[in-house]
Amino acid sequence: MKKVVVTAAFAVLCSNTALAGTIERACLTSSNAAANPALCGCIQAVADRTLSASDQRMAARFFKDPHMAQEIRQSDNAAHEVFWRKYKTFGATAGKHCG
Repeated sequence: MKKVVVTAAFAVLCSNTALAGTIERACLTSSNAAANPALCGCIQAVADRTLSASDQRMAARFFKDPHMAQEIRQSDNAAHEVFWRKYKTFGATAGKHCG
């Protein structure tokens, strides 16, 4: 029920991409055929609960440059390691609630 309410609320907001969040905009403009306002809104809702604004900006870049995710994951940079742990949690949660 909670998923339906969140998805419905974001579907209404997604009718205007200017209102969309960072992840949602990246999702909607991606070349992924499965991207739609309800799915992208759900993913944004999960991002809002699990990622900071700066983390969302980094993650949104992965939609245009998927290889960047691999570079961040393999990086020895401590900040990238912290980000990657949060990103994995975000991905698992989005998969569970939005997939």
